[in-house]
Amino acid sequence: MTVEILDTDSAERVDVFETDDGLRLSIGRWGAPQRGSVILLHGGGQTRHAWGASAARLADAGWEALALDLRGHGDSDWSSGGDYALSRMARDVEGIARTLPGRPVIVGASMGGMTALYALGRMNTELAHALVLVDVVPRMEGSGVRRIVQFMQAHPNGFATLEEAADAVAAYRGQGRERPADLAGLRKNLRQRADGRWYWHWDPRILQPRDAQAMADYMGLFEAARAIRAPTLLVRGQRSDVVSAKGVAEFLELVPHAEFVDVAGAGHMVAGDDNDAFSAAIIDFLARHPLPGEAPRAR
Repeated sequence: MTVEILDTDSAERVDVFETDDGLRLSIGRWGAPQRGSVILLHGGGQTRHAWGASAARLADAGWEALALDLRGHGDSDWSSGGDYALSRMARDVEGIARTLPGRPVIVGASMGGMTALYALGRMNTELAHALVLVDVVPRMEGSGVRRIVQFMQAHPNGFATLEEAADAVAAYRGQGRERPADLAGLRKNLRQRADGRWYWHWDPRILQPRDAQAMADYMGLFEAARAIRAPTLLVRGQRSDVVSAKGVAEFLELVPHAEFVDVAGAGHMVAGDDNDAFSAAIIDFLARHPLPGEAPRAR
């Protein structure tokens, strides 16, 4: 059963989806599916709110945008058994896609992109009309991945203030990325506990050593990429330390029909670093790859 909760602070409508293993996942919805639906999958340690600006842009362009809090993140349930393998999260996404009237477009960043790639390449190549991967390829740079993990592990005791958390994020994003004056968006990614400190709202077990199934899922991403037949767009942050030019070239060999956009000045957090360029790239891609029954639109 899906329960709708209205968020009075925005145009977002929040639904709850129950997975086949009994977890309740929160899904933010924007707009109406005049042209179809777009499922947005965030990166590790993020929440659906990372997509707020892009979801609003997609809604304005005639799409229904569905931003999911992946299991263990945001307002979604945590897995009691710590099951956060890509294959498990991909089954969650497949279940949500099957509730929609037509095949959706799936957009995934970082961990969400690996989940999307697994879902389409290893489970059901007909699941989505199109695929957009955001700063993620099967072979990522170890140094960049380690920097992400180090950031996620760096504050086990939380933050005394939201300002302190914002400074940590700005330091991770690098030179020239000042912390925003308005911390309302950051507040949605943390929770204040009884001790008064602010903690990231995700299950720490996401970072636990991978079991055999999880490792097999990651290694399977190369084969998954070869199986992709849907229109595909890879969006990279030009300053990314996670996806290199070599990684992009390898991906384009695995998926020869894929398109590629390099967003100048952006790092791994592409949508947050330059949302205008990021959203424009996706909307342009979707205009050139319409769903059945819709005529292609001009750029």
